[in-house]
Amino acid sequence: MYRKIISELKEHIPFTVFGALTGVAVMMLCQKLSATVSYNVFYVFHPVHVFMSALVTSSMYGLHQCGKIGGRCFMGKCNLWLLLLVGYTGSVGIATLSDSLIPYLGEVMLDMPNRGAHIGFIEKWWLVNPLAVLGIAVACWKPSTKVPHFAHVLLSTWASLFHIMMAVGGRLDFLSYALVFIFLFIAVWLPCCVSDIVFPMLFIRSGRAEGRYGK
Repeated sequence: MYRKIISELKEHIPFTVFGALTGVAVMMLCQKLSATVSYNVFYVFHPVHVFMSALVTSSMYGLHQCGKIGGRCFMGKCNLWLLLLVGYTGSVGIATLSDSLIPYLGEVMLDMPNRGAHIGFIEKWWLVNPLAVLGIAVACWKPSTKVPHFAHVLLSTWASLFHIMMAVGGRLDFLSYALVFIFLFIAVWLPCCVSDIVFPMLFIRSGRAEGRYGK
């Protein structure tokens, strides 16, 4: 299990670096974007990120715990309440850490003037929470892991980026951009891999967590 987790974390480093670089590039090109526009864009990417995360996390748990690896539909084979717990906590909880809390820490450290936590499942509960439940429902009928996971990583990068862009309030220097890159990388790499791979595995009974991720 630990070797598998370390292997997956290493494999996701190049893609996460690429995502963080695109994020910094967008920030440099959109320096004049208002906080209001950044706020609205954040609340496009963050809810979609939660949906994709719920889909992948629930699929990982369901395919390993409730059905055969590589199977399609595990509806009726899982404990519904446990599936909801894993899917909701693994998506909303970790997406909030990735998209809001870690970027907010970066904003505080850089002393950005418009910083704020913006906790999606509270601030826009009517949007974020239903999308998490929808992602779990889709996973029950058509579980999928590999392709949605990469989309999830990219969406998380953009959500974290626009969270930071809400707080900027002016031009940044080179050092600030370098720190933004570091925070984007941390905000996406570890939480997303934990959400999609590690977290659902914690609820799988011993002996069932076999096979390679995404197969």
